[in-house]
Amino acid sequence: MITVMLVDDHPMVREGLRGMLEAEADLTVSGEAGSGTEALALAATVRPDVVLMDLRMPGGDGVEATERILAILPDTRIIVVTTYETESDILRAVEAGGAGYLLKDASRVELANAIRAAARGETVLAPTVADRLVNRLRRPAQPTLSARELQVLARVAMGETNADIGHELHISEATVKTHLLRVFSKLEVSDRTAAVTTAMARGLLDF
Repeated sequence: MITVMLVDDHPMVREGLRGMLEAEADLTVSGEAGSGTEALALAATVRPDVVLMDLRMPGGDGVEATERILAILPDTRIIVVTTYETESDILRAVEAGGAGYLLKDASRVELANAIRAAARGETVLAPTVADRLVNRLRRPAQPTLSARELQVLARVAMGETNADIGHELHISEATVKTHLLRVFSKLEVSDRTAAVTTAMARGLLDF
């Protein structure tokens, strides 16, 4: 028998999940919590095999609750079940140690199979979530500018000359030019204006 704890701030959602799981002979609901804080206290008491965790709740969100539960119960498997599927939400849940990420439109069969898979130590992801993660991995990595390169580029954006920048940063004009050439190479541009506009478009500069 796989014990499952339900964590969601909406009683009707928990009731619906409980009803779906009660139809499965090998799954049993061992407890319910309506917030992240309640979830932590209850998990320590009932020590469930699997937790179905809502993402957005009062008293600490699902990611925070996931991290805190796994800190005391590292063998518990936690599946985020939510209506949200943004990349940032997915990555936060995965990085927190979540064993899966499902959407609330999952069927009873999908939910039950996901719980069984998680209990076996497998990772379970809704198809759309898996697609998002794969697409993210396929995208080229964003270039990383050093702190000094960002300092130089920020001053270029303010219209300063190489001499002005060198004076303010206490480096030579030649060093300023070297930093800019590295920025051009990383951003794949050939001039100062393009470097500034590209960096701003990619969120590297904030004005």
